[in-house]
Amino acid sequence: MILRNLYHKAIETGMANDPRGRDAVLQELERLAKDHEELKQDEKDLFDNDSLTNPYSDSRILHGTGDEEISQLLVGVDIEVGEILLADTLRNRGQKIDLVLAHHPEGRAFANLAAVMHMQSDILSLFGVPINIAEDLMDGRAKEIERRLLPVNHTRAVDAARLLNIPFLCLHTPADNMVVAFLQRLFDDKKPHNLGDVFDLLKAIPEYADAMKLGAGPKILLGSKKRRAGKVFVDMTGGTEGSKDIFNSLAHAGVNTIVGMHMSEEHRKEAEKNHLNVIIAGHISSDNLGLNLLLDEILRGSEVQILECSGYKRIGRLS
Repeated sequence: MILRNLYHKAIETGMANDPRGRDAVLQELERLAKDHEELKQDEKDLFDNDSLTNPYSDSRILHGTGDEEISQLLVGVDIEVGEILLADTLRNRGQKIDLVLAHHPEGRAFANLAAVMHMQSDILSLFGVPINIAEDLMDGRAKEIERRLLPVNHTRAVDAARLLNIPFLCLHTPADNMVVAFLQRLFDDKKPHNLGDVFDLLKAIPEYADAMKLGAGPKILLGSKKRRAGKVFVDMTGGTEGSKDIFNSLAHAGVNTIVGMHMSEEHRKEAEKNHLNVIIAGHISSDNLGLNLLLDEILRGSEVQILECSGYKRIGRLS
């Protein structure tokens, strides 16, 4: 498989599973293309042309021409300098590693993480939060994340990959979209009665069962197993945590239970004030599920082999 084809297929799969719907994502790309046409030439020279076809600023080919033939991947949840050196060591020991694939963004994909957060506004709107409230709160939170990322030395792992000439790709939101689509569909179909039922559905999924053995599985953060689940909102995509002030609007919109990857203590306190149930499925285990579902799609019909590292375990669902 050619790297560029793998990348484009991953983005297309992420769009097909985007909670907003593929048509909404395509409309966003059309609006961006019109804005791009109106830019001055010096602005176009600095423009990220990938964004015209890829709506996820946190997912990019970080090093490589895109023409590389890929037969074996080294896949990890986090790929930093250590994992790049690991790839080089494995290469020197005879492993034919053609690409290092990260879930969490590095390089320019990390620097631009905040840009993808605005998709959360549309997702919240689909769950009944007025769009003006969702956009207002998300604007403030996205700017906060952008400020936090300004001083970060985000190119270290990419520089290591460049110096060792190891192709490097990160796929963040496309994989997160996969886990959201999978779990939201599961809860909508099964209609769990209480939090115990939600918990049981999660622990039946291999990635979460494995995490439980390691002490990092699903946890009921707010509520109890006997509490009614009601309307379940799977909140796992859109860059990182949104505004802590959104929980009041979610409660008024009729959401009863949030299933997330993780939740800060500050966010937990606000959710508790608004009487919401919260189940944390697990961060790395949810990332594993999203990556596995995404890789099932983009590697379907290929003979690409996978090596696991950095918290990733391959569990395939292909027949």
